[in-house]
Amino acid sequence: MDDQQKLRKATYHLWTFTISKLISSFGAQVYAFAISFYILQATGSATSFAANLICNILPRTLAAPFAGYMADKYSRKMIVVLAQIATTMAIGGLLVVSFTSGLSLAAIYTTSCILSLTSMFSGVTFTSSITGLVDKERVQRAMSLNQMSISFAAIASPAVGGLLYGAVSMPVFLIMYMSASIAAVILESTMNFKLFANRKEIVSGQPKESMWQSIRAGISYLKLQPLLMAIIWISLLINFLFGAFEVGYSFILIEKLKMVSQHFGFTQGAFAVGMLLFSIYFSVRKEVKFPFLVSKRAIIGMGFVMGSIAVPLMIKMTYGLVFSFYVFMMFSLGALVIIVNTPIQVMMQKQIDDDYKGRVFSILETMSMALMPLGMVLYGFLYDIFAPQWILLISAGAFLVVILILARPSVIRDAHPELERSRPFNYSYKKGSA
Repeated sequence: MDDQQKLRKATYHLWTFTISKLISSFGAQVYAFAISFYILQATGSATSFAANLICNILPRTLAAPFAGYMADKYSRKMIVVLAQIATTMAIGGLLVVSFTSGLSLAAIYTTSCILSLTSMFSGVTFTSSITGLVDKERVQRAMSLNQMSISFAAIASPAVGGLLYGAVSMPVFLIMYMSASIAAVILESTMNFKLFANRKEIVSGQPKESMWQSIRAGISYLKLQPLLMAIIWISLLINFLFGAFEVGYSFILIEKLKMVSQHFGFTQGAFAVGMLLFSIYFSVRKEVKFPFLVSKRAIIGMGFVMGSIAVPLMIKMTYGLVFSFYVFMMFSLGALVIIVNTPIQVMMQKQIDDDYKGRVFSILETMSMALMPLGMVLYGFLYDIFAPQWILLISAGAFLVVILILARPSVIRDAHPELERSRPFNYSYKKGSA
């Protein structure tokens, strides 16, 4: 295949990848919306609802290292297609149960666990395959289009789910999700995951690594990459501290400020709109020159937004001003999440050896999620005891301290040695880093 044909195929991959992600993300989120409502209406129990959330998080966290091993050792196309087929079959199984014996919590929890696993295997493998699907010049665009499809699904799915939930039965929801999943399988099966791949061929007769040896090799590779280790520690601690926002935001708006549900939904939608608009921006702009520096500044911005959530608890505002304030804050947070993630993901795609990508991305996901359940439990306990504004302000302060220490100037210079040529901190430094 000549270069022109490869570029045309890469263009096809860009759009096929985006459409596939949009279809599967939209279907998954509409399904999640419907199942959440169904559990709450059927049981009236927050515990039952929380159990379903755990079924979505825990299997992903436990299975991530295995998904990374599989992505590095086996055909990535096969893993992605089989994961999507397994998703289709899991939904089909739940559909059969709904027709034969009616939906039960046990069936829903089992399906949630399976979908969590298939999503993990598909997500890690797809992320590991970006540089094999598209040329290096369009990696940032591919990552941005991926974020764009997820953001669009996040905006549209609650509206569509809300409209459909009262109008159609649960089996119809399941049939729609199955149809979306089948369409994704068809699209993914047409993609060439080896188009630009640079993976080593396994030599016949060469002793094979066991799974544990392979995972240990991935960890050893990470230890030799100081920048990746810094990113992992930042992700671990930042996600833990961000539990203050995850738990506190809904608690403050609904319990403390008595915001009506429709307006609360608008503030959540503003977050997705911020993500969508900045995903579009990154899909059309040139590649960021100093990604780690840009991400550091955006994380600092996230810390300030997190602390700002406490402002209406300390300063008296009208209801309209409170609503407008939170819409702006959530829009800003959505934008900052994309500014943090997109440059770093592009940098990692280009720097990590193709043979280690699955394990590195899976370890990163495991570490970033490892303290999230602990953070949720801890902050849930703290919000019941202490004033929420002080919890947010102290956590935001710790958030800023963590990023300023772990992404200190010496780490930034190691990540981007070319910044040394821009010293002292002059106009060209500032301009080049944006």
